[in-house]
Amino acid sequence: MAEQDLHAAAFPTLTESQIATLARCGRAGLARYPAGHKLFQMGDRDFRFFVIQSGAVEILDESDETPKVITVHKPGEFTGDVSHLAGSPSIVSAVCKTDCEVYEMSAEALRSIIDGCPTLADVILQAFIARRQLVRESGTFTGLRLIGSRYSKDTFRIRDFLARNRVLFTWLDLETEPQVGQLMQRFGIDRADTPVVAWRDKVLRNPSNRELAELVGIRKPLERGVYDLIVVGAGPAGLAAAVYGASEGLRTVVLESIAPGGQAGSSSRIENYLGFPTGISGAELAERAVLQASKFGAKLSVPAPAVDLSFDGNYPVLRLDTGETVAAKCLLIATGAEYRRLEAEGCQRFEGCGVYYSATFAEASLCHGQDVAVVGGGNSAGQASVFLAEHVRRVYHLIRGNDLYESMSAYLARRIEHTPNIELLLHTVVERMDGDKELRTVEIKDCLTSERRTLRVVALFSFIGAVPRTDWLRDQIEADSRGFVLTGPAVARTAPGKRRDPFLLETSRRGVFAAGDVRSGSVKRLTSAVGEGAMAVQLVHEHLKEL
Repeated sequence: MAEQDLHAAAFPTLTESQIATLARCGRAGLARYPAGHKLFQMGDRDFRFFVIQSGAVEILDESDETPKVITVHKPGEFTGDVSHLAGSPSIVSAVCKTDCEVYEMSAEALRSIIDGCPTLADVILQAFIARRQLVRESGTFTGLRLIGSRYSKDTFRIRDFLARNRVLFTWLDLETEPQVGQLMQRFGIDRADTPVVAWRDKVLRNPSNRELAELVGIRKPLERGVYDLIVVGAGPAGLAAAVYGASEGLRTVVLESIAPGGQAGSSSRIENYLGFPTGISGAELAERAVLQASKFGAKLSVPAPAVDLSFDGNYPVLRLDTGETVAAKCLLIATGAEYRRLEAEGCQRFEGCGVYYSATFAEASLCHGQDVAVVGGGNSAGQASVFLAEHVRRVYHLIRGNDLYESMSAYLARRIEHTPNIELLLHTVVERMDGDKELRTVEIKDCLTSERRTLRVVALFSFIGAVPRTDWLRDQIEADSRGFVLTGPAVARTAPGKRRDPFLLETSRRGVFAAGDVRSGSVKRLTSAVGEGAMAVQLVHEHLKEL
């Protein structure tokens, strides 16, 4: 979308008729506030939604020492962004620039408008999405501040967690940012305290992912009672199930251990997903899916890793790493798979400071203009190489096999072959990595000739194999020899006569389903994962009829 079109979508002016409809649907009265009155401030939760009838309202970024004006809303315009629907704290403040008359609505009333007034809902949702995009692309919004060294694994962990969860933040590198010393003095910290996250009046020293999630409001408390559907894993399959489940009236919660998007979320550009001919990043696709699920009332909690599965009668019961338990009538296992570690000397030592398992702008910024290596023959590896080639001097793409087309989509393989700064190395494996604070060299071997070569690279991106995230299931659910969950006919074959034939995506336990990469025999493609997530909800309805 062109910048002019994006700005128009972000700041529409409602007609008098639209304002009247919105006020009626939201049961809003007209309120008057004097100049200087703060309608809401950065960090507020459950903040209200305002439509300006007269006057002007300034939207401010107050995350830095000097507040910055982002925009000024005039009559017919409205406040808010995606934080309203996600239930997260406001990232901005709103102050009456002049005496104002505004229609004022609660977050619950706004949700009623989005549910019941589709024409207005489209205008509001498009504005919310466009506003967040404008803020993210502005380059001037501060947000959270992360102070830490590029050589610190914890700094990378925090950057990765915030970036993958689409949290707006500014990273200040201890090694390169001139203002770091002044900020550290202001916050009363020294180098030994880093990495440090600062937001408003809070300073967190080397916070855990859970502390970060609570700070930015993405960890949601679990409600009492029994859910209709618990989805474990917020990859494409899990998010699709959340959208369809919640939109069809199921009380749905999604539990995710790291960030929405799964493996697809780490892809910088997906070009073969239906409906996006120019491509879309995995992170943006996940963000839109989360907003869509939230719109229908699904709850997403991050990080909320499941560590144990048991059963109370027919109901699955999950225990989280906090000790909390949550029960449901149906469970969807959508935890996906994770890339295996390279069996190379030194690999573990450089994870987070030279060895990475995703290729996004966060990682690309660390190796700009230098040489990197990518390992893997699948689409994720191909997407990584093509993306990194735009930011680095050279990409060495290593595969163990002899044919790049064997496991990679043809369009990606051709693009790798025709990108001048990508060097393809066939039948090649990594044997050793070396460096000081960060990765400096990678020793590789040609499996046909046994010839060894040393690559001088600052980063290695690994996308090899897949290990299912099923350790939390213990022995409660039947799996194949590699740990992938068995479903449908495969279960019937392993346990004939045990019960009625399971539904297509149903596991060895009634009411427990599996979808996406975690399922044995699944097609490891984004589109099929989304389809399985949607299909699982239909089968959930069939099971609920039995209950």
